[in-house]
Amino acid sequence: MSATVMAGVVGLAGLAGCTAAPHAGVDAPELPDPAADRPVVALTYRMADDLASAEGTERVTFTPDEQVCELVFRAWPNKPATAVTGNALTVSAVSVGGTALPLDVQAAGAPSGSPGTLVEARLPSCSPAGTPITADLTFQLRLGERTDERVGYSSRHRIAWFGSAYPMLAWAPGVGWTRDPAVDVAGEMTTSQAYRLESMTVEAPGDDAVMGVGDEVRTEAGSRPGTTAHTFSADVVRDVTVSVGRFEVDTRSVDGRQISVALPPNARASMDDWHTQLRDELGSLSELLGRVPASHLWISVLPGVSEGVEYGAAIQFGNLHPQRDRWLVAHELAHMWFYGLVGNNQAEHPWLDESFATYAQEVVSPADTTRRESEEPVGAPMSYFAGRPDASEAYVNTVYARGGAALLRARERVGEDEFDAALREYLRANAWSIATPDDVRAALAHLPEAVAALDEAGAFRAD
Repeated sequence: MSATVMAGVVGLAGLAGCTAAPHAGVDAPELPDPAADRPVVALTYRMADDLASAEGTERVTFTPDEQVCELVFRAWPNKPATAVTGNALTVSAVSVGGTALPLDVQAAGAPSGSPGTLVEARLPSCSPAGTPITADLTFQLRLGERTDERVGYSSRHRIAWFGSAYPMLAWAPGVGWTRDPAVDVAGEMTTSQAYRLESMTVEAPGDDAVMGVGDEVRTEAGSRPGTTAHTFSADVVRDVTVSVGRFEVDTRSVDGRQISVALPPNARASMDDWHTQLRDELGSLSELLGRVPASHLWISVLPGVSEGVEYGAAIQFGNLHPQRDRWLVAHELAHMWFYGLVGNNQAEHPWLDESFATYAQEVVSPADTTRRESEEPVGAPMSYFAGRPDASEAYVNTVYARGGAALLRARERVGEDEFDAALREYLRANAWSIATPDDVRAALAHLPEAVAALDEAGAFRAD
């Protein structure tokens, strides 16, 4: 969910006309291990003293399942919703085996004057399927002041935040390179394989706290006087986000997993409030969807951000009160399963994470207000809504409201036990992959009334 896109997308259980309760006490199937040949990524960020920019490097090794003649990366901070406030990601070099590759940077939806969102680097010769490729990149990140989105910073609070803010490998197994253009609709547009984060090192002024992903494996003196280098690693992630600045940070253990919360100086809720609500929502969601697919969860509460953005095992929240906005807490946590565990092309099939996260939110923590369902097809891509004066509202009313309600109707028609079991099997069967609508249809094939409920809402077509 985008930081600005979800206001009021609540109360769908009433619209669907069904009860909304998690199914407790059912053991979910064990999740498979991620692919052994998944990409391996190492990142570094060197923050400027004022936190308004960073210099970065990336090394990525991946094994394509078909021949490739170029490498393709996405620079998502350059999409319209983030570029408009001055954020920018510039890829300055890509090399393979020490050889610099020629770069072709295309706007692909970036606004005029911003770096492009699509970066292609031609290989010296085509590389056959099954052959690992290691690429080294350098990039520069500029942060815009108080952006109500996933990338920005606040000079007043001395806090910076940036998610999906690195050259993201755009390979999808079985599909190839994904080049969907960015569109001017507030929402996520990424496609990312699950990968092993070998390391992510963030060098920042020593007095600033740093939030990352996975486990923080070490801290040490940085390369510049007065800085500290914080290094994180994770066995499997789909995306990363970093928050840096004057936070109060508290880490607690819940059911064998770590939850780290960072609060700004003007936090509207206490640390206890946040930990209590996170614990409660995670417990309810795991009863519904199965074991939480992460051992460490990182929560950053940010100034200037109105709602929330998910990154699998790390989440950005606005400076809100988690009890009053429990539906939003549940929604973002549900993305640990729908996007973090089971990925999707968020530009082409946004309902596969947003409709499902809205559905799960409404089952475990329905809110008190409602939003009108659209008559548009739930399965529409982001580009379907672009260019309209009501683009973001239509997108929300369709993908969130109508999609979430359609899933609730499907559950009502076939029964909670049957639907919940099928959904957990869908998560298991597609764990760590990039799912498509066909995977949902296959998971529900033995429940034709559920398929019909989604078909009536246009989930399996976009016409």
